[in-house]
Amino acid sequence: MNDSVKPVIYQLKIILLNISPMIWRRLLVSSDSTIEDLHYIIQIAMGWEDIHLHHFIIYGKDYGVSKSGGQSFADTASEVKLADFNFRKNEKFIYEYDFSINPVMGISRHWWRHQIRVEAILTPKANKTYPVCIGGKGVCPPENCGGAMGFMEAKQEYLIGNIVERFSSILLQENWTEEREEIRQLQTWLLVYLNRFDYHQVNPRLQQDLSENFCQYIT
Repeated sequence: MNDSVKPVIYQLKIILLNISPMIWRRLLVSSDSTIEDLHYIIQIAMGWEDIHLHHFIIYGKDYGVSKSGGQSFADTASEVKLADFNFRKNEKFIYEYDFSINPVMGISRHWWRHQIRVEAILTPKANKTYPVCIGGKGVCPPENCGGAMGFMEAKQEYLIGNIVERFSSILLQENWTEEREEIRQLQTWLLVYLNRFDYHQVNPRLQQDLSENFCQYIT
């Protein structure tokens, strides 16, 4: 993108596919942001831990932040800006997270697949900091629960009644040391059951964790 061209703001809706009820986020992201920026924005907004491989599929081409032992990319993620794609309203692209690479077969599975749609192209507001999350619903699934199918199956096991019953059983024990990991898992699934997402809790992380790298302050 020509540096003399003023950036626009993409309103993006990110949907985690094959999950019911739907888990989604709505973000405002500057067109000056790079593919690398967008990767970290999605990780924070969704609630992922960035411990697995990822890539974007945009106009049939793969983009992403290269990692040791992972997929290689023709372009450097920190040099490709969103503006370079000239997105139009309602265009869609894919972000996949947590997959394995077979040396012969290539990518063999995709645990988490996200659809990203450009809902609107907006003019930046004065004195507004980007990126910012403006909406969303649903708690991010546990990181290593087997993807969308594994998540939906596990939800049947971790029903609220089962969680409460197990918590009660643990509390009756004199020593909880051996159950600490199970307690952590129960807490995670309790949050999943409650399914409460508050975008106000995401924005401080977007501003704090990413400000040194790419937050855009429009004046």
